[in-house]
Amino acid sequence: MTTAPLSPAPAATRQVIKFDAPLPLDSGQSLAPFSLAVTTYGTLNAERSNAILICHALTGDQYVAEKHPITGREGWWNLLIGPGKVIDPAKYFIICSNVLGGCMGSTGPLEIDPATGKPYAIHFPVITINDMVRAQARLIDHFGIDTLFAVVGGSMGGMQVLSWAAHYPERVFAALPIATSYRHSAQNIAFHEVGRQAIMADPDWRNGDYPDAGCVPARGLSVARMAAHITYLSEPALHRKFGRSLQDRSAVTFGFDADFQVESYLRYQARPSWIGSTPIPTSISRARWIISISPPSSARCQKPLRAVRRASACSPSPPTGCSPPRKAGRWCML
Repeated sequence: MTTAPLSPAPAATRQVIKFDAPLPLDSGQSLAPFSLAVTTYGTLNAERSNAILICHALTGDQYVAEKHPITGREGWWNLLIGPGKVIDPAKYFIICSNVLGGCMGSTGPLEIDPATGKPYAIHFPVITINDMVRAQARLIDHFGIDTLFAVVGGSMGGMQVLSWAAHYPERVFAALPIATSYRHSAQNIAFHEVGRQAIMADPDWRNGDYPDAGCVPARGLSVARMAAHITYLSEPALHRKFGRSLQDRSAVTFGFDADFQVESYLRYQARPSWIGSTPIPTSISRARWIISISPPSSARCQKPLRAVRRASACSPSPPTGCSPPRKAGRWCML
């Protein structure tokens, strides 16, 4: 049996795009100027109708289909994006930007506050999902695109997709939100508050000014990553994956080593090589649960969201010439 060779990573164009006009935020504040770090694959067609926006999750970034320049890890969605794959750069113009408030080149807490000449640090505004999407809309304007062929994302990326569907339905032909929701439950909020407090309780947090002190709250971040990874699997899924199986031993040690596989898994996810390689996105850690994507009373927002909830799983095929209709028409939920 032979294994087919891996498809080569698609050619990527990286850029940081600056916007001077103030960006209004849900908090009532505004941000100006601001920048978005962007990776694109493929070519925008003459009709500007073949663009797909990829929205990343909390721990993702714009390196969606290529080796990460810092961690060296493969693109987080290279199974989906690439030559001959579902989202093929030979057919589509693929856009992925680091979200506003992120850690990989877009304006965030490590950027310089023009008012003070120092990094924003803990004073950076709390960013919501809607704020991220509002910034992305500016990015799409920059490329001269009226209507995106599709917006695709999972987890926090899926929440961005739903926000696009709710607030810019006329600019999206197909929406594919994956493993997501329009708001977080009380349990979701609670788990992530534990993670934030773990980071902030680390002495190296330094009231959010840890970059100036030349340190990283690595111990707190390790605990936060453990808490987060518990939420990524349901209890039945954790049981199927690990059960009460021991890790590389036949009996418990009656000590504080990782006797169980699930303990070893959590420690692996919190290992030091993953800590400190990128800045901590604490400023966007509240984005998913601070508000719902749309007010329940907003009929304009609820109509496309109801359509999303009704739709069956699908993978939209581009119409002839990749020319979407003027009105968005396909809302797909995976």
